[in-house]
Amino acid sequence: MGHNWDFSSVFASRALLLQGLENTLILGATCLALGLFFGLFVGAARFSGRAWLYFPATVFVEVFRNTPVLVQIMWFFFAFPIIVPFQVDAFTAAAIGLTLNTVAFSSEIYRAGLQSLARGQWEAGRALGMSYWQQMFRVILPQAARRMLPAFMNRAVELFKMTSLASVVAYGELMHQAKVVSTISFNPIEMYTSVALIFFAVLFPMTVFARRFETRGDPRGRS
Repeated sequence: MGHNWDFSSVFASRALLLQGLENTLILGATCLALGLFFGLFVGAARFSGRAWLYFPATVFVEVFRNTPVLVQIMWFFFAFPIIVPFQVDAFTAAAIGLTLNTVAFSSEIYRAGLQSLARGQWEAGRALGMSYWQQMFRVILPQAARRMLPAFMNRAVELFKMTSLASVVAYGELMHQAKVVSTISFNPIEMYTSVALIFFAVLFPMTVFARRFETRGDPRGRS
């Protein structure tokens, strides 16, 4: 059955869609910043040989890597307020779920980056009298950062796509705004096509940049 494409209602709702895009970027940037920050400490704990650091960090990573992000967001929105003495709004629930998931995955990137360096780097730091965290920030991370950056950029792309899951708790990101408009205008084909194109326009340059950076970092010049 043919369909007469009509994007007039999409253009008429551009203010709502732009607001949704802004909310998407705010949510994604917040979760990415927090996820990378706390992921460093979880990754360092996973890399550490101390059992009291390794085992709690491992439990955290496995729980949040092996449960769906959608379930995590809904749990923090519907279940978490039952056990805490305050309400959790849609943005907070989505941010907690996406941040903790990002912490779990980014910690593994940190751990892999740290393991990629020769043990002699750590031994040199200890020989200079540095503590564990001094070695980490002064010697190890500056060298490992270039190897980890492409993986972090790919993770950022995945995170920004996952922000669309926040629509299930009615946070006003791009997908939720599109859903509202399509319900009113009865134009799901045009509206969701537009959402897909917007995500593509935002994220495709990021993937290209990540691919080029990874190629430049390969000494053999391969992607």
